[in-house]
Amino acid sequence: MYLGPHIALFTIKAMQCGRVDLKSAPYDTIQLKRGPSWLDRDCHEYGDPVFPLSHGLRVPLSSILPQVQVEAILWGVGTALGELPPYFISRAARMSGSNLDAMEELDASSDGDSGIIAARLKAIKHWLLNHSQHLNFFTILVLASVPNPLFDLAGIMCGQFGVPFWKFFLATLIGKAIVKTHIQTVFIISVCNNQLLNWMENELIWVLGLVPGFNSALPDLTAKLREMKEKYMAPAPPASADIKVKKWDFSFTGIWNTVVWLMLLNFFFKIVNATAQMYLKKQQEKELAALTNRASASTHSD
Repeated sequence: MYLGPHIALFTIKAMQCGRVDLKSAPYDTIQLKRGPSWLDRDCHEYGDPVFPLSHGLRVPLSSILPQVQVEAILWGVGTALGELPPYFISRAARMSGSNLDAMEELDASSDGDSGIIAARLKAIKHWLLNHSQHLNFFTILVLASVPNPLFDLAGIMCGQFGVPFWKFFLATLIGKAIVKTHIQTVFIISVCNNQLLNWMENELIWVLGLVPGFNSALPDLTAKLREMKEKYMAPAPPASADIKVKKWDFSFTGIWNTVVWLMLLNFFFKIVNATAQMYLKKQQEKELAALTNRASASTHSD
């Protein structure tokens, strides 16, 4: 929700301006009530392009990647920290001697789930549960590096089966903050700076060149495609100061801050609820033990 649009917008801006020195600070991105300084600035304010346009490519991936690495790595660290609550809750349940509800629901999952995707996810969950004894550092690293919706389950199992904290956290941190982050970042940059699209275009032209009758039409088709890309990547004319408006603060920033606060409040209420349930359970266990002792004492006295 945050990292993808940020990298895409910066890459498109760098391609339009033909340079990467757009940021006013190393961490120049959406922050609370303000957006990045480079988003609404005209390319003419930065000067002439540093990278010349060549075959639809202007700014290479190797130049854009360092400009967005700080935000990407910090985002990865945040996602790694977000995997700790399932681990700690599962470990606390294991230390208290109780079975985790998520593990019981997995074992007693209903047969009413229909659909290919639901069946496939259920099969993967059961496979993870049956191979939980193989949750070593490398396995956790692989699960954290690949975008998947099952890593919460892996964190639950790591806590339930006593995987040490530092083994779980370091593998998760490396997988999410380094491996997964750079996979996603490189892919988004490759799409937005036309490298991947240019490769697909070349492959398509090569395939069409093998078809009889297309050889004569390929030069015109290639010229039109490149003309369209150059028109798209051309910087917009400078806007007048009286008509320039700030739209980022109203739209994306407000939505993002609302989502973040809702997530934090939800996490806080979950912690309070889990703590209250644990306290109530201990009180009930104490009362039950006291009643048992009284009953046994009265039985012996009789």
